[in-house]
Amino acid sequence: MNLLDLPADTFGDPFDIDVLPLPRPAVGYGVQRLDSDCLLDGDSGTLLPVRHPQLQAVFGSFAAAHVAASRYLQRNGTAADTHDLAIVPLGYDPLLQRPILIYGVIRSEP
Repeated sequence: MNLLDLPADTFGDPFDIDVLPLPRPAVGYGVQRLDSDCLLDGDSGTLLPVRHPQLQAVFGSFAAAHVAASRYLQRNGTAADTHDLAIVPLGYDPLLQRPILIYGVIRSEP
C-alpha cells in the first residue's frame, strides 16, 4: 500500500473540530508525536516542539493533516502500522503567538 493512500483512521478517528465540545476554540488540526509536545511543521515536514518559534503546525482540515502525516511517514521510512503520530485539535495562544494542544494524545500511563 502506498503510504499516501492510508485509511482515514490511520492517525485517529476522523473528527470535525466544529462539532467537538472543546474547552477552548480550535483553529485547526495538528499532527502530534504521541507522548510528546512535538507537532509536525507544515513548512519543513519535521517534528518540532510546540514552543519552537518557527512552528507552523495548523492544518485547515483533517484531510490536510492526514496527507502531511502520511508524507512524514513516507519521508522517514516509517511503516504505517508502527508510527507514533495522531491528528489532534489545535488552538492558538495570541499572547505567546503559537499553536497550543487542546487535547494531546498520551499512550503511556503517568
